[in-house]
Amino acid sequence: MDRNRLRKLIIISILSAISFVLLLVQFPIPFIPPYLTVDLSDIPAFIGFMMYGGAVGSLIIILKILIYGLLAASEPIGPLANLIASFSLLLPVFFIYMRKRTTKSLIIGFISGTVTLTIMLSLLNYFVLLPLYGMIVDQTDIIENLRIIVTAGIIPFNIIKGIIVGLVAFVIYKKLLPKLKRL
Repeated sequence: MDRNRLRKLIIISILSAISFVLLLVQFPIPFIPPYLTVDLSDIPAFIGFMMYGGAVGSLIIILKILIYGLLAASEPIGPLANLIASFSLLLPVFFIYMRKRTTKSLIIGFISGTVTLTIMLSLLNYFVLLPLYGMIVDQTDIIENLRIIVTAGIIPFNIIKGIIVGLVAFVIYKKLLPKLKRL
């Protein structure tokens, strides 16, 4: 194995491990249901997307979820939702940014990613994820209050999460990525 491939493999491994650790460090948002917490585990995947492209960024997301699923998850719905959320947020950023590679395209990408994240997770939570979770933990009140949960919790949460991740990623894009690309 040549040095460049080995270096890339090491960086992917490190970014995946950091992503997993960041998934464990979650914080609530005031006035949002406390079971909806923000984590910054998409930031290492964002770095992978920017440094090495879509396949590597996607691999980091998948490895994060696999590690989390094996070591920390108590049920399958949360990791599945996180996987879908990560792809919903970051794929639009990647595809829009790759066309022009400008700061403006990155900002437009995060706005598009936040909109995609919000729509995807609202629909999936309403029709699939929350009903499944309600059945797994035997909570019929979740199933009976889907509209309220989605409109008062899921939608504002995903908008706020997209903004927070976008702002942190923007700072990393400006300050850290130029240094990482020189490695």
